[in-house]
Amino acid sequence: MIEGSETRAGLPGFAVPPADGTTVTALVVRAQGGDRAAFELLIERRIDRAFRTALAILGNEADARDATQEALLSAWRERQRLRDVARFDAWLGRILLNSCREVLRGRRRRAVREIAASDLFDPVDAVAAPDPAPDDRVASLDTLERAFDRLTAGERAILVLHHLEHRPLAEMADVLDVPVGTVKSRLHAARNALERALEAELR
Repeated sequence: MIEGSETRAGLPGFAVPPADGTTVTALVVRAQGGDRAAFELLIERRIDRAFRTALAILGNEADARDATQEALLSAWRERQRLRDVARFDAWLGRILLNSCREVLRGRRRRAVREIAASDLFDPVDAVAAPDPAPDDRVASLDTLERAFDRLTAGERAILVLHHLEHRPLAEMADVLDVPVGTVKSRLHAARNALERALEAELR
């Protein structure tokens, strides 16, 4: 936690310093030298977008806040490892994605086991079958979990948003900041990716 600062967008530890027109490169150099105000100015300009990105991946505001805060704290701790100061945004983006992946790993087992396999596909695609025995159901859930783990963060996010959190397409479009048509195509692609992953697990 960066000490002596106020809360910004629910993320403790990041103050909101006034914009002074300083270039990103200059701020990064100052931050790498230990200037916390320079780092906080960099973050203030990017925190809303970082949070929206985390929310799009994770689909949960609390998890998105945790992932964003952890990413920003990691960026402060690791700031001297950035070699190309002109690529600060790309570097911060990678840290944020890694933070989101850690959150996904932590909740993956719970999330996957809460999603009924039949809910992941449209009813017209479902094949009627008798209820499996308890041991078979456990095996199916384990297979689904491994298949789910093969998906990209974006594919997992859109499946969780739709099938676990039951968000309507319009709300998903708002969260992801894309048209509804794009949400439909991404959801279709994610389902196809999961089907392929399931086939791979069952070979």
